[in-house]
Amino acid sequence: MLQEGSTVDIATLIGLVVAFGLVLFAIGDAVAGFIDINSIAIVVGGTTGVFLVAYPLANALGVIKISLKTVLTKPIAGSDIVSQMVELAQVVRKDGILALESKVKDIDHSFMSKGLQMAIDGQEPSEIESILYMEIDKLGERHLRGADMMTALGTFAPSMGMIGTLVGLVLMLSNMEDPSSIGPSMAVALLTTFYGALMANIIFLPMAAKLKTRSKEELLVHEIILTGIQSLVAGENPRVMEQKLLGYLAPKDRTSSFD
Repeated sequence: MLQEGSTVDIATLIGLVVAFGLVLFAIGDAVAGFIDINSIAIVVGGTTGVFLVAYPLANALGVIKISLKTVLTKPIAGSDIVSQMVELAQVVRKDGILALESKVKDIDHSFMSKGLQMAIDGQEPSEIESILYMEIDKLGERHLRGADMMTALGTFAPSMGMIGTLVGLVLMLSNMEDPSSIGPSMAVALLTTFYGALMANIIFLPMAAKLKTRSKEELLVHEIILTGIQSLVAGENPRVMEQKLLGYLAPKDRTSSFD
């Protein structure tokens, strides 16, 4: 049975640790000099404010959950889906489509169980396809919206950093007669750009890329399931179904249940 329990994505954690670790290594013992509350306020607070302007509150509040999806994942191998669909096809070939009634409750994947239940209920193949295609399409839209939100954050952060840089430069130039003010103003000018670039290029943009990759993987699994359900409804030979579904997988992942 397919398990949908979340697991930690080691690649994401390693990437974050390596990226931030190398930056800290380059900074060395001068960490204290790279901490400026005003710069942090401009970049973090400004990015948050602009983000709230750009997106409805309900969507904006969901960005934390979206970001967690880059760290926590529910891996479902396409090969496991193929094997399960072939197993169900063998049941249908032997006992008919109604024999799947007892199998549906043991399936954890909601999309698969929904499609199978429609097939068991005797809905028209065209109607099943229409409903499942629409669900796949809307799933892709939701995934794209999440990735777009992370990309937007990756755009806003360096922009706010640039605004902070301009603020620091104005403060510095307006107090040139006071040498003691030049250092703090220059720190704001440089550190805001640093923080914005750090947030965008180590956190937000890589997370957006990871979300897009995850979306493609999940949509592929849904496409395999849809094709499998179409084959079940059509009463195709399990071997024929398997060859059709294996076509979705990379050659190295193609393993036949009949070998």
